[in-house]
Amino acid sequence: MAGIMNMASQTVFASPSAAIIRPSSASSSAVKASFPLSLFSASKASSSPLAPSLSANLAAFDKPRLTKAKSNFPRVTAAPRCALTPELKTTLDTVITSHKVLLFMKGTKDFPQCGFSNTVVQILNSCKVPFEAIDILENEFLRQGLKEYSSWPTFPQLYIDGEFFGGCDITVDAYKSGELQELLERATCA
Repeated sequence: MAGIMNMASQTVFASPSAAIIRPSSASSSAVKASFPLSLFSASKASSSPLAPSLSANLAAFDKPRLTKAKSNFPRVTAAPRCALTPELKTTLDTVITSHKVLLFMKGTKDFPQCGFSNTVVQILNSCKVPFEAIDILENEFLRQGLKEYSSWPTFPQLYIDGEFFGGCDITVDAYKSGELQELLERATCA
């Protein structure tokens, strides 16, 4: 629930994922504390084999982050400028290399939240290949960090045999040419 509170000469704007503290007009600085959403909610933790390791490794990213603003206007930033921290990079390396086929997508396999993610899920399902999917909408730091990790600005992002393969357009083109099926067969048989 979002809300607004007045705390002694400060105005606090709170939402489920962030709190912004803005001093009264007497001060010229603002402090923003951002509380990123967890990668996995309690209900999803038991349904995914990735949940325990990712929850443990990404717990550090759920701590508040404080930044100073230079004006009275609240800063609207969801992630730090360099979202790919060494800890997140290590976690991503571990997760990506531990699965033959991994899809970072908007939504879940059963309920994709965008058409591009849905297209890649349908392609992977038609290839009858087992794959793991991670919902990047649940954690803004993961989402921004992945963009830096892969040097690819959009989602979904498909990883095959520990290597970044591409997004939706590349996956569709490779599927149409038969290249994707060959690559998936080699990856899952190895």
